[in-house]
Amino acid sequence: MPELPEVESLVEFLRERAVGRAVQRVEVVAFQALKTVDPPVTALGGLTVTGVSRHGKFIDLDIDGLHLVIHLARAGWLRWRDDLSGAKPVRPGKGPLAVRVRLAPDDDGAEPGFELTEAGTQKRLAVYVAADPASVPGIARLGPDPLGGDFTPERLGGLVGGSRTQIKGLLRDQSVIAGIGNAYSDEVLHAAKMSPFKVGATLTDAQIAGLYEAIVTTLREAVERSRGLAAKDLKGEKKSGLRVHGRTGEKCGVCGDVIREVSFADSSLQYCPTCQTGGKPLADRRLSRLLK
Repeated sequence: MPELPEVESLVEFLRERAVGRAVQRVEVVAFQALKTVDPPVTALGGLTVTGVSRHGKFIDLDIDGLHLVIHLARAGWLRWRDDLSGAKPVRPGKGPLAVRVRLAPDDDGAEPGFELTEAGTQKRLAVYVAADPASVPGIARLGPDPLGGDFTPERLGGLVGGSRTQIKGLLRDQSVIAGIGNAYSDEVLHAAKMSPFKVGATLTDAQIAGLYEAIVTTLREAVERSRGLAAKDLKGEKKSGLRVHGRTGEKCGVCGDVIREVSFADSSLQYCPTCQTGGKPLADRRLSRLLK
């Protein structure tokens, strides 16, 4: 799933290539991806992209005051095309293509733009056309951005300090902190040397300070690694930069212990026992807890 660092890089990528260009038309191939009907998607035709920004994991294209808001969900991706003039119409239900955005042609006749694709059968990619991005349900409930100026150790303490939820779940909850998903929550907790099943209310001030530092540092480093990469290269960069997530059975680069996994119904987490749980393995079952 694209998370804050990849979405931030996609936003920068689009900002460099799309701002100042007029939208020729938006072609919706997977009709379930379009979540709004008013304003209609056809209203974007002829308008100019004036800005691109990010809200958590949402991409927001400001198009002369209307907003094309994109959430890539778990299996979605954005593919930039330098020339879509030869791209043929695609029948709904055929292939991974969900939405195609054609921009005005260049002087040489090339028709740049981008495509939104989604692999797999769980179609959750979402596209909205809105006068105000805050009206998009997912954006309206977002917590603070961890790279924003208002995100401080004190703010983090207020968000997690009284919660009986495990810290792994809190980091993934977009209404608590915006932009962190399964992969970077694993990375943050490894950097903070904290068990994913640590309960928020049990964190000391020192642990909150350490968690804050791990969140900000991990995300900023990932953003910097991704900066300037083409959209097609971001997935590979993310995978290569992860220290524990997706590395079950490999050696921890910090202590040399074997990275372990806890599996759930639709996801899994990875962690290092020596770095994070005092050497104790976590039970690999639903509602896992530290083995006594």
